[in-house]
Amino acid sequence: MASPTSKLTIKNFAHIGELSLEFGDLTVLVGAQGTGKSLALQWLKVALDGRRVVARLKEAGHTLKDDAQIVESIFGQGMGSAWHQNSEIRWNSTAVVPSSLKNGRAPTNEKVFFVPAHRSLLISDGWAATFNALNVETPVVARIFSQHLHDRFRARGGETLFPLKNVLKKQYRDLIDAAVFHGGTVGLQEAQQRKRLEMTHGDTHLPFLTWTAGQREFTPLLLGLYALLPQSGTAKNADVDWVVIEEPEMGLHPEAINAFLVLTLDLLWRGYRVVLSTHSPHVLAAMWMLRLLVEHHATPDILCDAFKLGKSKDMKAVAQSAMTKGYRTHFLSIGANAKVSAKDISTLDAGAVDEEISGWGGLSGLSSRFSDAVAKAVNEDDSL
Repeated sequence: MASPTSKLTIKNFAHIGELSLEFGDLTVLVGAQGTGKSLALQWLKVALDGRRVVARLKEAGHTLKDDAQIVESIFGQGMGSAWHQNSEIRWNSTAVVPSSLKNGRAPTNEKVFFVPAHRSLLISDGWAATFNALNVETPVVARIFSQHLHDRFRARGGETLFPLKNVLKKQYRDLIDAAVFHGGTVGLQEAQQRKRLEMTHGDTHLPFLTWTAGQREFTPLLLGLYALLPQSGTAKNADVDWVVIEEPEMGLHPEAINAFLVLTLDLLWRGYRVVLSTHSPHVLAAMWMLRLLVEHHATPDILCDAFKLGKSKDMKAVAQSAMTKGYRTHFLSIGANAKVSAKDISTLDAGAVDEEISGWGGLSGLSSRFSDAVAKAVNEDDSL
């Protein structure tokens, strides 16, 4: 059964004029660079985990006297001026006021697991920095994620990080290996009295910076998601309800994007609500397919074939779960007033009169124009 719809409203923050985002079980935000996708996702984190986030900042020694200082500490240096007297954030019907996040007892857990876009930079030397080691220029979601990776690295020692039989189903390991690591083993190895990420292929040992761009981007994403795949008999991390992932496709071949989407289906099956931002038409193609398969009451076998899952009992259960979920897609754009707004384009109907829907928020428009150019050239070619 699809989860109840939740709604985030943002007004007059930075270059966002007004936008309302309704979230399904899987929600995708699309739009050009600089259209506020990351800001919107960070506000989702604040709306659900604001008191805990502010408590962490206070523990780290941040000065948090007023709204502007709190916004600056959460969103990064220079962002304090983005908040002013007309700014308004609402989660469903509840107002989210930065200064009020200092009040009351902060929970010990966080409901939103956030994987930021610049995740590979957090481990550029092969080891993740702690929360306090990152400066105020870094958004708090990135600092929290880096601390999570640091804790995982420290706990694992020199053990293997991929593949892990007790964390990932075999079908997932096979898809990921074929698309990303190609037989390589990822672990933490000690060199010159320092432990660092390393990939091993036979007798060859490769430090992090020698990996491909896709391997460097996919690895922190995968290692982060391990926290959501408990090894006990429970399917879900009891503390976490939402998973936010920015631009999961960075550096990835389409087959690796497929492997990531399979992990996303697994998260949905476990009971998480997932929110993605993307510039990938492959992700939108999957959203288009999922909505139509649900609409037409497709069998799990069809979805298993589409994602190369095989048809084991476990994979059919994941596919069947996907057929019960709700899917939403929102397009963020900058209007003539230089302000960001959002449009629900969830149907992704290629035949829609509205070009923002038929063009998937601009992600399919370029290929259509190229096709039109080729068709025109063929029609005008007198030599044919």
